[in-house]
Amino acid sequence: MVQFEKWKIWMVVAIIVGCIIVSLPNLFSAERLQSMPSWLPKNQVNLGLDLQGGSHLLLEVDLNALEAERLESLVDSIRVALRRAQIGYTNLAAKGGAVAVEIRDSAQVETARGLIEQAANGLDINVNGPVITAKYNQATLDLQRNHAVEQSVEIIRRRIDEFGTKEPIIARQGADRILVQVPGDKDPDRLKKALGTVAKLTFRFVEENVSPQDVQAGRLPAGTEVLPGERGGSEVVQKRVMVSGENLVDAQATFQNNQPVVSFRFDSVGARRFGDATRENVGRRFAIVLDNKVISAPVIREPILGGSGIISGSFTVESAQDLALLLRAGALPAPLNILEQRTVGPGLGADSIRAGKIACALGAVLVMGFMIAAYGLFGLFADLALIVNILIIIAAMSVLQSTLTLPGIAGIVLTMGVAVDANVLIYERIREEARASRGPVTAIDAGFRRALATIIDTHLTTVIAAALLFQFGTGPVRGFAVTLTIGIISSLFTAFMLTRLMVVMWLRKRRPSVIPV
Repeated sequence: MVQFEKWKIWMVVAIIVGCIIVSLPNLFSAERLQSMPSWLPKNQVNLGLDLQGGSHLLLEVDLNALEAERLESLVDSIRVALRRAQIGYTNLAAKGGAVAVEIRDSAQVETARGLIEQAANGLDINVNGPVITAKYNQATLDLQRNHAVEQSVEIIRRRIDEFGTKEPIIARQGADRILVQVPGDKDPDRLKKALGTVAKLTFRFVEENVSPQDVQAGRLPAGTEVLPGERGGSEVVQKRVMVSGENLVDAQATFQNNQPVVSFRFDSVGARRFGDATRENVGRRFAIVLDNKVISAPVIREPILGGSGIISGSFTVESAQDLALLLRAGALPAPLNILEQRTVGPGLGADSIRAGKIACALGAVLVMGFMIAAYGLFGLFADLALIVNILIIIAAMSVLQSTLTLPGIAGIVLTMGVAVDANVLIYERIREEARASRGPVTAIDAGFRRALATIIDTHLTTVIAAALLFQFGTGPVRGFAVTLTIGIISSLFTAFMLTRLMVVMWLRKRRPSVIPV
């Protein structure tokens, strides 16, 4: 027991010094840290939504709009397939969750059925005379819906990352809902607009040979639709997408003729499609469509073969930056509906921090006072270990860039009790050994050794509970689990390394005949 190796002493000292150094950045503001030398640690504990304020949104993925879009895409695929096979048809449309088409020549019905079956995977096809009806089966629909929600979560994450926000909470809830918490957000309206915009960019040709009278009467050529323009009015554009935003690799806000514009760049596939479309259609108008609104429809003056271009319009600097951000992050597979919105002000967060500090300080004073009153000098050793324990928690959260929430502060307060609980078990065991007339060295050795199994069992069960909270919980619940787990692990170190070291050093120096516990 009294043989405490030197390497262990130096290890304990090194850990304590390291934790102090890593924790120091939390005493300074972010601006102050930026002015310090680059080699100094700068990681701070991230504060959660309830501590620094921010935005809370509960979003719902509009799966009905997704299914309608999938059916329209199926209509377009069937139209192209039947035209290529020179099969006459009529009444091709999506209705009632399915696509129906009537084949003019009954002898071509089976051929048309085969082509429709190849148009998309997962179709249930029904033939009733000359009418063929196709709809996605339930397994395919479930797969599409799940993929859309997962894709929405990832795109939301990319968009929020573009804002430079630290530690946002983005979690799927249920079948079609997404929880978004953005700590420190100072412009909730801009965030809401960014998340609520689908940002689906397409490039399509304008149909020139349609008069306003034809548009008013609804006489549109097959494969075209009327879309609103950004500055009022409308444009008749082809439904066929020549190039889509899926092929974008970069988009940046810039200036052209002192006006804010958005420059974009395609990947190799998009560049080839864009080049072919512009080379073969010089003189035609090429509509740039964002979320079913024509934001620009310039005339193709010459082939654009470089795979890049400019989107111009009535942009402000901020709107151009926002559009570039959305295009870089990618389009949402379906619109998002905001079901719940809350904004936590920084003042309320400051109140929470103040209350948390008071709770921690009061808890520490009460726990430390009890330990000194109950165990005297050994209680003081436990109190010093408790201070180091809290220091280790702060250092670990700084290194891991964990988010501290109000429940996380509760986890730290709970950890104080758990940390001294390990010392209580050790000291009570030492008391029992002393009452059995054992000497100080033997009693202390037996106290630490025999309490070890009990302490590990109690700590392990708590860690398992915290792991389950982290796995199945969200947001603040996870914050509580993180701080509790770090505190449990660090309390083992402080109880069996630091407290033991202090007791051994006292024992070597004093060589007492009676243990003051």
